[in-house]
Amino acid sequence: MTGGILDLGPQARIVAHLAAGVTDEQLAGVTPCPEHAVHNMLGHLAGLAAAFRDAARKDLGATTDTNPNAAVPDIEPGWREALPKVMDELAEAWRDPAAWTGETRAGGVSLPGAVGGMVATNELVVHGWDLARATGQVYEPDPAALQVSYELLLASAEGPDHGAIFGPVVPVPDDAPLLDRAIGLSGRDPGWKP
Repeated sequence: MTGGILDLGPQARIVAHLAAGVTDEQLAGVTPCPEHAVHNMLGHLAGLAAAFRDAARKDLGATTDTNPNAAVPDIEPGWREALPKVMDELAEAWRDPAAWTGETRAGGVSLPGAVGGMVATNELVVHGWDLARATGQVYEPDPAALQVSYELLLASAEGPDHGAIFGPVVPVPDDAPLLDRAIGLSGRDPGWKP
């Protein structure tokens, strides 16, 4: 992060590339999130990208006020074209320094802009891993985004709710790769396979 601002572009492009690698046959496949098939994960990624794009713009309304757990997300027709577009819009919105200041809202929760940017980053990193694992793709997240994700997840795990916001922490050795440690903190088993 430079000056408190992280460029979400590299991680958003990685997620868009992973989505492009999903075959139609893989859409019904399982993911590390038991309640989400691959098509649901893609729908969640599209929805969160729109929500956090609007949170960055302080354009509060339906996208920023909807609880992500209110319904199981799904892809819509044209998702292959729409998802990379909304990922680009997300990254562009967070390039504005004003996005990282003041208050905003996402998932129906009010939060400081800087926290919103970190949460958006974490969502892209963790769900990028989910998608890659579910579809057998190689995953190398943007190093700066991974560091932000790890720090956010670690702070949550060490906080009063002990990571309950993301799920029970899965123990991972201290010398494991940073991605594995972040994934464990997110409540996922880094060794998960479909």
